Amino acid sequence: MKLTTKGRYAVAALADIAANGGAEPVALPDVARRQGISAGYLEQLFAKLRRAGLVESARGVAGGYLLARAPASIRVAEIVAAVDEEIRTTGCAPGAS
Repeated sequence: MKLTTKGRYAVAALADIAANGGAEPVALPDVARRQGISAGYLEQLFAKLRRAGLVESARGVAGGYLLARAPASIRVAEIVAAVDEEIRTTGCAPGAS
């Protein structure tokens, strides 16, 4: 499986929110810092993720983003599709597993 940069960033950002969020919203600048991704770029991705129903936004001083449902129910394919990318399959080398 091969993901584009956009797809990898979206998956990494949602994994970060799953690991660091819980019931509290996670601010995108915090995700950006931890993942080494531009906060502006994450904002573009999260607008798409919100429209796809994968995250919810919370406004205010303690605002940020929360997962819209349990992390175990969110599939990588959903995340990648939400940011308008596709998953490309790659062949394995003979003898590789």
